[in-house]
Amino acid sequence: MTSTLEPQTFRKLSNNPRPIDHSRVDSLLATEWERFTKSTFASRIEFDLALGSMPLGVPSSFQHWDPYPLSIVSAQGAWMTDVDGRKLLDLSMGFGAMLAGHLNPEVVAEAKKALETGTLFVTPSPISRDAAERICKRFDVDQIRFANSGTEATMYAVRLAKAYSGKDGVVKIEGGYHGSYDPLTVSAKPDLKLAGPADAPTPVIPSGTNAGEIYVVPFNNLVSLEKIFMAHAKTIACLIMEPVLENLAIVLPDEGYLAAVRSLCDQYGVILIFDEVKTGLTAGPKGAAARIGVKPDLICLAKSIGGGLPLAAFGGKKEIMAAVADGRFHHFGTFNANPLAMAGVRAMDKVCTDASLGKAEALNYQALDRITDIINEYELPAHTVGFGIKGCITWSIDPVRNYRDYKATDFKVAELSWLWSLNRGIITPPGLDEQWLISLAHEQNEIDILVEDFRQIAVALRG
Repeated sequence: MTSTLEPQTFRKLSNNPRPIDHSRVDSLLATEWERFTKSTFASRIEFDLALGSMPLGVPSSFQHWDPYPLSIVSAQGAWMTDVDGRKLLDLSMGFGAMLAGHLNPEVVAEAKKALETGTLFVTPSPISRDAAERICKRFDVDQIRFANSGTEATMYAVRLAKAYSGKDGVVKIEGGYHGSYDPLTVSAKPDLKLAGPADAPTPVIPSGTNAGEIYVVPFNNLVSLEKIFMAHAKTIACLIMEPVLENLAIVLPDEGYLAAVRSLCDQYGVILIFDEVKTGLTAGPKGAAARIGVKPDLICLAKSIGGGLPLAAFGGKKEIMAAVADGRFHHFGTFNANPLAMAGVRAMDKVCTDASLGKAEALNYQALDRITDIINEYELPAHTVGFGIKGCITWSIDPVRNYRDYKATDFKVAELSWLWSLNRGIITPPGLDEQWLISLAHEQNEIDILVEDFRQIAVALRG
């Protein structure tokens, strides 16, 4: 089976998939969870201690899983060490924040320089101006403002769009995640029992959320988007979306979809915001928008641009950013553009070259190709998807084009695949819907480990 995609993407479906025996999956899961608890005793102790001072025993809720998460004490390059002393191949890499690798020498050197001159001025500085110029040039935007997290970047971009347009409505993609700002938590992985029909989703608003006027549409569905625009264009300020969804493994845009979205936004006077918090430099040297060839009005950045230091940015067309300058929209933040974070910008601007990212992407696509061969060899009901230096195995025989397709994937096998790897020294995000990342620190050895690990689970699944 094939599908039409935007350029520079990767998707390969299984040639001859056969069902998996789920009684075998259940048995393997029981064995693997027992193996996990026996080999992570110190992580259990650390978790019990952390419960006293932090809800769920973690700094951020996504870091928690039952019965308890691993606790990490150090990291270097592409590897981490947990409290039990186990070496773990990091294929999560902070969702892209560690694109350069842990303790990348250039990032460390720039950070040390910042520690010698000052970590916080709370004034304008040539340091912040230089970093802003670098971001604007790389991502082809007129102006930016810095922030400290992806949530801040998406929140400020949406609020800016409202201030500039004088309208309050927001359109988002069903299943899409854009941080913790109230309107953007609507229908982020909603319960399908509450979500209504697939072609006209019902906005699902989390408890305690003051969402405002929010409209939800499926990804890769232009008809549904235009219906919303036609009915509510006079009140809609913006559409916010990831150009490639990376909260649901990896969901690629159909060929021509994003260009058509751009045209519809122009036609109906809606500001188009690309959330590139997770794509950014992981999509290529200039980000996903440039790679796909569709330019938004505003862009949100974080994670990969900071080299592992807390950093985010939002920006775009000068005419829209003028709403900050003329006082229609106020943007504040004590730690915005602090010199330590700006050190991360300088370092990433140096190390994220066409050549370095090209090498990482070649390794990623090699892994995807080799894993596809294993999927076909063992006739597994799965397929591979990739974009830039990120890749994933989706446990479905059909392409995932939207949130409803994603919900039809086999999450039990996905859990086994994740846990199997974790027990064998490979750590990926615990959500079962994320993707691996091949950083600048990964080499051929790490790719071979990833591929061989998948071959082992394929053998186990087929007995």
